[in-house]
Amino acid sequence: MKGYLFTGFRPDESGKSAFEQLLDIFLQLLTYTNGDVAEALKWLNQLDREYEMTRPEYGMGDFIEDLKAKGYIDEDPGNGSIKITPKTEQGIRKKSLEEIFGKLKKSKQGNHQSFKPGLGDELNPETRPFRFGDMLEQIDFTESIRNAQINHGIEAFNLREDDLQIRETDFKAQTSTVLMIDISHSMILYGEDRITPAKKVAMALSELITTRYPKDTLDIVVFGNDAWPVEIKDLPYLQVGPYHTNTVAGLELAMDLLRRRRNPNKQIFMITDGKPTCLKIGKRYYKNSFGLDRKITTRCLNLAAQCKKLKIPITTFMIASDPYLQRFVNEFTETNQGKAYFASLDHLGAFIFKDFESGKRKTLY
Repeated sequence: MKGYLFTGFRPDESGKSAFEQLLDIFLQLLTYTNGDVAEALKWLNQLDREYEMTRPEYGMGDFIEDLKAKGYIDEDPGNGSIKITPKTEQGIRKKSLEEIFGKLKKSKQGNHQSFKPGLGDELNPETRPFRFGDMLEQIDFTESIRNAQINHGIEAFNLREDDLQIRETDFKAQTSTVLMIDISHSMILYGEDRITPAKKVAMALSELITTRYPKDTLDIVVFGNDAWPVEIKDLPYLQVGPYHTNTVAGLELAMDLLRRRRNPNKQIFMITDGKPTCLKIGKRYYKNSFGLDRKITTRCLNLAAQCKKLKIPITTFMIASDPYLQRFVNEFTETNQGKAYFASLDHLGAFIFKDFESGKRKTLY
């Protein structure tokens, strides 16, 4: 059984203020409490009592007042309830991004190299001579006028075809991604919290895409007995329910979302820890938790084949080590010609980041 090891608090030597140090811990706790501010503050107070994280000049009450003043939490004057703000939701995503993917700097829009020059969305620093068939908007007039002055003098302006220079632009691959997260009851069984790492990965991936790849799209789908989309802002509040695992519903919704996207590159990431155990037939739920049900697995394999025809690769991240599930996952992956990782919770984010980044290095024709 995994647990958490707490050690004595050592002041941060990175130059952070007392508020910033406590804020880092508070944002982490919010992930574990599903956005419950009161519960997170109780945990923070308990940690302070045990490890003396605050000092006489800056106590926990000062920290709470600063949270309100800086717009991290809102208090309802009517009933006294406290909730986090959009600023805090983004802070949690940024914290997850730093923790899982490392400190990535914000870069230019559409930063997915495709290595094919042409009418793209980013200027190439090199120019070349004009060729028949080049379009007017490709002409670099600054360089062309400079050539005309060098070749013909500055007394009279004379611009010829040989003076024209073309500045090409590079294509940038754009990707539409659907991240499927299993929220069935097994995600918290056996004393192991699997949903929190999955949430952290989802928040990190969403922050990565919105900051580094703003032309990409990310849809997040959760699946239990049914499947439904969730907004990025809802991720901190995501909880496991008393559900079975309807992988079919999740895949069907993911495919439907991707059909609406115009990006040429599409992919599905699926985080799950268990076998598919549920299928909805009309209004009735067909369930079987005792082994792999052929009726359910056949439907999953059919959807994997459909995604292959639509050129939608599925990457499965199985965060469980049950040997009898590996054969099904391998068959599912072979049918789709996708990828599968039997990842531990500690390395889940690294696997997803590596796979997401490698998918950007494609050539578009």
